Amino acid sequence: MAMLRPAILLFILLALITGGLYPLVTTALGQWWFADRANGSLIHQQGEIRGSRLIGQNFTAAGYFHGRPSATAESPYNPLASGGSNLAGSNPELDNAVRARVEALRAANPQASRTVPVELVTTSASGLDYSLTPGAVAWQIPRVAQARQLTTAQLSQLVAEHTQKPPVGVMGMPVVNIVELNLALDALRNL
Repeated sequence: MAMLRPAILLFILLALITGGLYPLVTTALGQWWFADRANGSLIHQQGEIRGSRLIGQNFTAAGYFHGRPSATAESPYNPLASGGSNLAGSNPELDNAVRARVEALRAANPQASRTVPVELVTTSASGLDYSLTPGAVAWQIPRVAQARQLTTAQLSQLVAEHTQKPPVGVMGMPVVNIVELNLALDALRNL
């Protein structure tokens, strides 16, 4: 019994530290130093939450840039069911899905090159990708320009303004946040 009392007291102390104090301190520091990120990197417009900078949305209309396909369960870009399709590269079902996406993209983007960027037809492991490379976005410019009655030069400029460069030039590649780009397109219409 003499050995049991210190073990129980140590257990209670460690439970309070690791289960209470540590989470409270890290949450407080996260809110203090990284409030935007700690709260979901939400995009606010006119007092309304329009989405997160870190989760893609299912843009399908011709006047919007489309993101990478999502394989999340039930509905595209469902953060509660994040995950890939788990289809192997040798699976005929994956081949059929990619082929169907290529055909649909070529039909929706007849002015674009016949070579469809691979990231527009393959899903990611999370199914929540919010960004594309500038090349994949540029491939869609003719369709969006026609639907929005804008010039390709105007859209190219908008894409350039929303291209995020990696913090260290050699680590990573430039990307375009599709959600923010499409919200900027909507803002153009409201001017």
